[in-house]
Amino acid sequence: MRKIAFSIAFAALATSALAQSAAEKTGVNSVMGVAPKTEDFLMLASGSDLFEIESSKLALQKGDDETKKFAQQIITDHEKTSSELKAMIASGKVKGSAATVLPESFKEETDDLAKLDAAKFKEEYFDDQVDAHEDAVDLFKRYAEGGDNPDLKAWAGRTLPALEHHYKMAQDLEKN
Repeated sequence: MRKIAFSIAFAALATSALAQSAAEKTGVNSVMGVAPKTEDFLMLASGSDLFEIESSKLALQKGDDETKKFAQQIITDHEKTSSELKAMIASGKVKGSAATVLPESFKEETDDLAKLDAAKFKEEYFDDQVDAHEDAVDLFKRYAEGGDNPDLKAWAGRTLPALEHHYKMAQDLEKN
């Protein structure tokens, strides 16, 4: 009987943890304006940073001067946010972990970008940057407003204006 009770309790706990993550992955939390769990936020924010850095490194190779200038700013800014996030985790202020490798969905996008010629690359790169920054702005705004870790919540709020600026720049450059 004890094993059954333990199994049911474990299943209920696992299901509620997965439900939150599933809601974040499917976009339900975003639509409803619900803050992500801290672990979801860490993985999504750090994964997005990795994508923006890696795709921007490609832009330094394939882009025109305007694209390269934007890409260098993205690399600089997102390396900074990655370092800050890792420092908060290392200090113990935030419990969890950051992505250390490019998430599979972002890896596919980066691989696709690498295959494009310069003209197609620019179009797709800015389209990807608009999408990535739109998602990042939403993610950071939701965590800054309702996250459960005060230090991470404050950091998300301080980081949000730079992400909004990147989003606006990517939108403007996408039109060119």
